[in-house]
Formats: sequence, structure tokens, C-alpha cells
Amino acid sequence: MEPTLALVFLIASLGDMIVNDCPADGCLARGDEAARYSIASGALHSQDVWDGGELYLRYDLPVSYGPFQPVVGASVSDRTDLWLGAGFASTVAFGDSGWYAQGSLMPGLYAQGDGVDLGHVIEFRSGIELGYEARSGMRIGLSYDHRSNASLDPVNPGVDLFSVRVSIPLN
Repeated sequence: MEPTLALVFLIASLGDMIVNDCPADGCLARGDEAARYSIASGALHSQDVWDGGELYLRYDLPVSYGPFQPVVGASVSDRTDLWLGAGFASTVAFGDSGWYAQGSLMPGLYAQGDGVDLGHVIEFRSGIELGYEARSGMRIGLSYDHRSNASLDPVNPGVDLFSVRVSIPLN
């Protein structure tokens, strides 16, 4: 599943960039975005087993390059597994309705605690979120994230996180 989700993120983001960014200011023109802190909590699933929970924190930087907004994140599972990463998110709003979809792709470093052996210290986190943004800029969404090492190691079970995410704008 991991390559599929990452591929969907890239195709959707590049398509959005070609339609919305390239004709106006340039494909990867620098833009202003709302900086946000996000917190997500949810259930981990790996190899057909529900494997505890995870707390995930993310910071969305106040800039974008075309449709790509830099993000940094960290997570800890209830089994003391740690993950730290940085990458990009791309958000598509559904008109003025407040509803949005967001994809993200973040390479990162993984430290196994008592949880799943993911096979490598480098783990890629790809995700999709569907949610609603209030007039205040606060967002709430349902998200699905997948982490795996993209076959950098023969051991590559991957782990899925199903969560609720709340994002609070800083400005």
C-alpha cells in the first residue's frame, strides 16, 4: 500500500501544481500559508493485528512552494516507538465549503521501542486526511497514515495509523 499512497500524493500534487500554480506565479513559486500545530491520536495496525495507539504531533511551516507546504512531525506509540520526520503536505479545498483533502509524504527516522520491527531506521510516512476547516482556520479531520521503509530492508511489514487530527493555526 505504501507506494500507492505516495504515488497518489505525487500525482495529485503535481496535477494541482500544473493547474493552479504554473500559469499564475510559476510552478514552485513561494507563497504564504497558515502555520499550524497539529495533534493526532489513533490506532496502529500492522500485519492484521491492532497494535496499540500513537500520538502524532506536526508543525506546518508558514510557507509553500507551489502546492507543497513543508511540514515536520514526530510520533510516539504506547509501546515507546519513536518516529521523527520532515517532508511536504499538499491541501486541496473543496470550494468555499470548508471541506478539504490533504496528502503528505515525509521521510523520517524510526527508533523501535517494544512495538513492531519495521526493519530499518529510515521509514517513510505517507498519509491522506479528509476534514473540515472552520472560519477560524481550525481544522478537524480523519486521517490515514502508512509508514514503511519502502523496501530498503527485506523486513518491511509497515504500520498503518487511523486517527483524528486537530490542527490549530498560529496566525
